Amino acid sequence: MRVYDLTLPIQEGMGIWPGDPPVRVRRVASLEAGDEASVSEVTLGSHTGTHVDAPAHLLRGGAPVDALDLEHLVGVAVVAHVPGIEHITAATLAALRLPEGCRRLLLRTHNSDAGLLGPAFHPDYVALRADAGEWLARRDLLLVGIDAPSVDPYDQEAGPVHHSLLERGVVLVEGLDLRGIAPGVYHFCCLPLKLVGADGAPARAVLIDRWADLP
Repeated sequence: MRVYDLTLPIQEGMGIWPGDPPVRVRRVASLEAGDEASVSEVTLGSHTGTHVDAPAHLLRGGAPVDALDLEHLVGVAVVAHVPGIEHITAATLAALRLPEGCRRLLLRTHNSDAGLLGPAFHPDYVALRADAGEWLARRDLLLVGIDAPSVDPYDQEAGPVHHSLLERGVVLVEGLDLRGIAPGVYHFCCLPLKLVGADGAPARAVLIDRWADLP
């Protein structure tokens, strides 16, 4: 069994969505200073790094992140590689010929291949076009993940793809680090912080190359 960590490191100075709270880590007690234990204070936005979007992110009355069904976030997933394109369209997705029974889809794009999820924010990241969101919404999906800060392009961050998928109960995972991950079927586990009433939360996301059968 091999475990692949898809999680971006959370640290001061990391790339964040413009206008979101910056990451701050402050040591409030330390062994070196003679304290009994080291303790840090951490400040960050709910959509920092690798994170989960809950319906409450954009839908009035939508479920918060602590109410998400964990069965959406743990299980068999398909990793699809879509290199060399500006944005993902419905035609892009149709050409993937996803296997029957695919309930969780992770999209590896130029963002991973070019290392665009590093310390700086890149507004020209690869995302999904509106027709791609509609195409995915017609499938029986539980989760869609992407190696981008948003499933929508930068100029429409709270755009049609978010709405198409969140309205259908599809959980969104953004900011996945899929560098070097080969296309295929894996076991996926993504557990967001249980922030009560929150619109999203940072998460630790991993792939496991065992259990490679679709349900």
